[in-house]
Amino acid sequence: MTLSLPRFRSATAVCLALVYTSLTFGAAIAPAPAEARAAAPYYTAELTAPAAESRFVEGGVVWFCDGTSCAAAKGTSRPVNICRKLSREVGEITSFTAKGEALESDDLARCNGN
Repeated sequence: MTLSLPRFRSATAVCLALVYTSLTFGAAIAPAPAEARAAAPYYTAELTAPAAESRFVEGGVVWFCDGTSCAAAKGTSRPVNICRKLSREVGEITSFTAKGEALESDDLARCNGN
């Protein structure tokens, strides 16, 4: 006994399979939403003097600076250590935040080497 479908049902099944495959494949390779790509920086720092470079790597993170404002994504060290490494590169830091929380004044003093 041979299983066979009428020609119309076979074409419908093939078309539905192609549509399903293209939809699932399209969802898998679709670009991420704009909100995910434009995430806020994890670290922000205000410097006493403008940074010499607008982009550099220090403390294992890539820093982007515009004048006296710098920002970076999350690193693997504690915030005070990231701040200390940054201050060695750019000079004195007047404020430093990690995930929206500012360093305490004594941690900021340690960051600047005082």
